Amino acid sequence: MNPILISFGSIKIYWYSVIMFLAILLGGLIVLKEAKKFKIPENFMVNLFFYLIPIALIGARLYYVIFNFDYYMQDPISIFKVWEGGLAIHGGLIAGLLFIIFYTKKYKIKTLRILDFIVIGLILGQAIGRWGNFFNSEAHGAITTLQTLHNLFIPDFIIEGMHIGGFYYHPTFLYESIWCLLGFSFLVLMRKYSYLKVGQLTSLYLIWYGVGRFFIEGMRTDSLMLGSIKMAQLVSFLMVIIGLIMFLTLNKGSKFQNLYNGDDDDE
Repeated sequence: MNPILISFGSIKIYWYSVIMFLAILLGGLIVLKEAKKFKIPENFMVNLFFYLIPIALIGARLYYVIFNFDYYMQDPISIFKVWEGGLAIHGGLIAGLLFIIFYTKKYKIKTLRILDFIVIGLILGQAIGRWGNFFNSEAHGAITTLQTLHNLFIPDFIIEGMHIGGFYYHPTFLYESIWCLLGFSFLVLMRKYSYLKVGQLTSLYLIWYGVGRFFIEGMRTDSLMLGSIKMAQLVSFLMVIIGLIMFLTLNKGSKFQNLYNGDDDDE
């Protein structure tokens, strides 16, 4: 699979960069649309994105670099070659969350309310962004057989893209993309539930993505490791636990208070 979309002499435009741009753009538009329904000022959200996107990308890159420290110390310049791949979503989530907490506290806006908007666009962006891994021939699973891929009804162009070095690999990027797309549909439907509380959409995202990523990560062969532990599985497990605790805690009290689709006087 050729990772380069267009080449002009020494100038190259990579599929990975284009797909990441589309993921951020479409995910961001979804968030803006959702925030507008609740009369959150558009300039507030645009300013939030202005800082959030680069901070999340830096966090995703640093997280990846830290767990591949020996490799990047041999070629420090390659740290900046993000178009070659190497963004860890969990690093982006952690950095992004910390900034959102800071930003919302500064302007006295409910953090969970803003997170509820963001997770809808985020999981859609993740579904799109995984295709960047396809063009970079990364984030795949273990070696498998051509027949197995056909039995899974994998499209032929993906099967050919997963034919790397003479072997066929499980397209775990595809599994995660589909899981995130299903998660996007689930969150869109759940936000219409009459008794959904503020923050529960965020908790459902943590549970949904955490469960899917935990099992999909178990199939991958390029995981970031902490000793013998796959970091993505550890973080995903914690996401599920935190999500469950959040959902149950937020569900306490009157079923008519703090509703996602309600009017909050203190916002």
